[in-house]
Amino acid sequence: MTPPAGATAEPTPTPRTAPPQEVEAITIRFAGDSGDGMQLAGTQFTNTSALIGNDIATFPDFPAEIRAPVGTLAGVSGFQVHFSSQDIHTPGDVLDALVVMNPAALKTNLKDLQPGGILVVNSDSFEDNDLKKAKYTSNPLTDGSLAGYKVIRVPISKLNREAVKEAGLSSPKEQDRCKNFFALGLVYWMYERPLEPTLKWMKDKFGKKAEMLPVLEANTRSLKAGYNYGETVEIMPVQYKVGKAKIAPGRYRKITGNEAISLGLVAAAKAANKTLVYSGYPITPASGVLEQLADMRRWGVKTLQAEDEIAACGVAIGASFGGAIGVTGTSGPGICLKSEAINLAVMTELPLIIVDVQRGGPSTGLPTKTEQADLLQAMFGRNGESPVCILAPQSPVDCFDMAYESVRIATQFMCPVFLLSDGYLANGSEPWKIPDVEKLPKIEIKHPTEPNSDGTQFHEVGDGVQGKYLPYKRDQYLSRPWAIPGTPGLEHRIGGIEKQDVTGNINYEPANHEHMTHTRAKKIENIAHTIPDLEVNGPADADLLVIGWGGTYGSIRAAVERCQRKGRKVAWAHLRYLNPMPKNTEAVLKRFKKVLVPELNSGQLLWLLRAKYLVPAEGLNKVQGRPFLVSEIEAAVDAKLG
Repeated sequence: MTPPAGATAEPTPTPRTAPPQEVEAITIRFAGDSGDGMQLAGTQFTNTSALIGNDIATFPDFPAEIRAPVGTLAGVSGFQVHFSSQDIHTPGDVLDALVVMNPAALKTNLKDLQPGGILVVNSDSFEDNDLKKAKYTSNPLTDGSLAGYKVIRVPISKLNREAVKEAGLSSPKEQDRCKNFFALGLVYWMYERPLEPTLKWMKDKFGKKAEMLPVLEANTRSLKAGYNYGETVEIMPVQYKVGKAKIAPGRYRKITGNEAISLGLVAAAKAANKTLVYSGYPITPASGVLEQLADMRRWGVKTLQAEDEIAACGVAIGASFGGAIGVTGTSGPGICLKSEAINLAVMTELPLIIVDVQRGGPSTGLPTKTEQADLLQAMFGRNGESPVCILAPQSPVDCFDMAYESVRIATQFMCPVFLLSDGYLANGSEPWKIPDVEKLPKIEIKHPTEPNSDGTQFHEVGDGVQGKYLPYKRDQYLSRPWAIPGTPGLEHRIGGIEKQDVTGNINYEPANHEHMTHTRAKKIENIAHTIPDLEVNGPADADLLVIGWGGTYGSIRAAVERCQRKGRKVAWAHLRYLNPMPKNTEAVLKRFKKVLVPELNSGQLLWLLRAKYLVPAEGLNKVQGRPFLVSEIEAAVDAKLG
């Protein structure tokens, strides 16, 4: 897949007579300073690869600091793309190619480049001051430390300035902002990617305003210059080609997890014929959901950037009380602040969706890194017995389906629903087959318009209840009716103090409180009657089950499938419903001699499985702010099976 090892000096023309070498998959990472535009370059490369028919998986990785000192290790930003002619599930374990714009990017990313891999270096940025900022004591381009890689030294900064000098930009600083497109153009040539999709994106973004035309011209020149440099200088003896993937017919687009959540919520609200009200407070990595929904006003979406997390949750509850789909979104620190309001939704039994895009903690923790450490907080992080439904999408595409499902469950069972995404899913992307709207599951909501009692239940003198409406009269699943305020004759009391069952009157009786506690818990358990069974993938006589949740799906599946190809007796399963879990979960777990639970935390699902089902499961835990490598899970499986 990669050329032979061995570093080179400055590019030297090399005759190229062989056709492009076809390979099954490539993993490439763009890395540079946070101001070098690596996220944009990676996104454009991803979009182009998706358009020409590759299967893709991405992993953006950027610093928490708004602007770390230029050229320092703390300021490195990267974007990894895995593109393939086959079905893939992860952004790749090791890199086939690495593009670095400065020494800091080289130092922080080189460990992930496989031996003999392609290393494209902006040689203009390796001056003494640049090396000092990256804590290099010698220049890696000349000290022999890169001898194990195919090093391609390109004076990107200089060549970019020459390419854009006639474009009309006002300063060298503005010219330098285009160098990411020079690098992108070069990589497009290396892997036979067309320029047209990115050129069209540039025209759409910069071509509508006269003052932006110099930017359009400069970026266009830089992109083409990078591509032509690869074509004319012939710095590589061969190009690489990744064919189209065999995917089901349909209309596809690239989608991130945050985009999928936004679209899933809107689709569900339209299916339910309801207004979607999303209230949030800016927080990484959940802000993208608020930003996406704010651009969807034409679909009747109402968004509010609240003054704090508490207010954001209160607004969402108020929207649900008024008959809308109330949603609030945040990350772990915000869940702490919302907990009291979420409890109000538990007590009042109103539908509420809480999107939690998990990140590294505790406290501010690792704001831009991924983690799965909010499961127990979602499960137990409120005062009193406070059960809620918990869902977890398994991939960026699955974020659409589980967001849609969260609306269905919240409105059918009149309860809060946690949607546990994470930073890896939120920012990662993959191809999404756009669904046929007519084939999406139906969400039917019926608000009562007539009293549901003959009035005999209201026997207390002066109880303050008017009419004959019983706000806590339950259906077969123990869900209460959802009456819209202002409906004549359906006035009812609602609030945070314990309710008398059926009537909704305030009630302090011990027996009633115990009854209501069990009723609310049983209602959440009843959700299991409406969700699919847990599916097991692998041989029926497997000795080991690998089970996970959330964004570990791709790594678990890929690792277990590798082990199965080696003849290992191992199966895998993945939980998308965490409270309640599927009805057959206990039966599945007890079929296997050994159970392994990989998680990006210290063992939270493991704790729940051991406590609830009394199975001797063991954990594989990683808390580094990074997703599992396939090889890490594969090694753990091999170890468990001896």
